[in-house]
Amino acid sequence: MPVQNRYRGKCKMGYIEETNELRLDFKKIAGMSGQEVIPVAIQNADTREVILVAYTNEQAMLESVRLRRLVLWSTSRNELWHKGKTSGNEFELVDIFVNCEQNSLVYKVRPMNGNICHTSYNGVANNCFYRRLDMDNMKLVNINEERGA
Repeated sequence: MPVQNRYRGKCKMGYIEETNELRLDFKKIAGMSGQEVIPVAIQNADTREVILVAYTNEQAMLESVRLRRLVLWSTSRNELWHKGKTSGNEFELVDIFVNCEQNSLVYKVRPMNGNICHTSYNGVANNCFYRRLDMDNMKLVNINEERGA
């Protein structure tokens, strides 16, 4: 069965984050109708790991530049998302890169206070990209478990 046919609407957040089932949200962008946003990949400036992919609009980008902190646009809440404002785990904005078509960005950031993602493995913070797709069985594998961490 094709991956997109297995996705049947939104799942509870904890389930999506902990399952080994592939449940990609191919409808995410379609549900953002009317929001003027572009994707932004967030990369750790020191380790080069991709932390997360999110969205920004002009207001969020300008706020990020002004504050030199990671500010994104929450497409689900339709508001500015000051990453780490609630948890205290903010990110310093180091660099911004613009792609050739000027329709996506890469922000290089430096975590300021510990956790990078709201998920963890054995109490240690993850990046948001902590699972690898096993292309033989189309299941997700937690890379921490592979490493024996």
